Amino acid sequence: MSQDNAGAPRAKFTAMEDGTAEDWGVIASQFGPFAKKLPERVLDHLRLLDGDFGGFPIDRLQHSLQTATRAHRDGRDEEYVVMALLHDIGDTLGSYNHPDIAAAILKPFLSEENHWIVAHHGYFQGYYFFHHIGGDRDAREQFRDHPHFAACEEFCARYDQAAFDGNYQSEPLDFFEPMVRRVLARPRNSVYAGASQAAE
Repeated sequence: MSQDNAGAPRAKFTAMEDGTAEDWGVIASQFGPFAKKLPERVLDHLRLLDGDFGGFPIDRLQHSLQTATRAHRDGRDEEYVVMALLHDIGDTLGSYNHPDIAAAILKPFLSEENHWIVAHHGYFQGYYFFHHIGGDRDAREQFRDHPHFAACEEFCARYDQAAFDGNYQSEPLDFFEPMVRRVLARPRNSVYAGASQAAE
């Protein structure tokens, strides 16, 4: 059995179709510990938004913190608050599709409704500004008959579009870190969730 640079065992195959039960046992044994570090990787990526203003009154990290703080203070549950915190995490890698990035990261951990909100919030947030930049502020109307339309509309109205106030006192990131760790420790919608549980 081969070892990586840290001395951990590695599988021997050169193509997946050649892998043995022993190879996949090695991989499965390392999946759990790697997956458990997902919250730290996500939080590290969220921190990349610090100091990134993009012309907005506050930077993107503060917008994320303010959105989550508003949701928390409004009595939303932990999953919703984490969704609010991470809704724009895709800004760094998905300039043209940031909701898709956030939705992909969060899909294993969110209810169907919360996942729909994060995946579609770009259309709904556009109601507040698309008409100023040559777009259609009513782009969200294509989803009018969807059962989660009202929930997404509310998320943007109450939390997302309102979270650019430079005088608002948001909770710091470390306030939300335990929530992120708890929510991201419970995958329920992933083809790999079983592998994670088997490795524990």
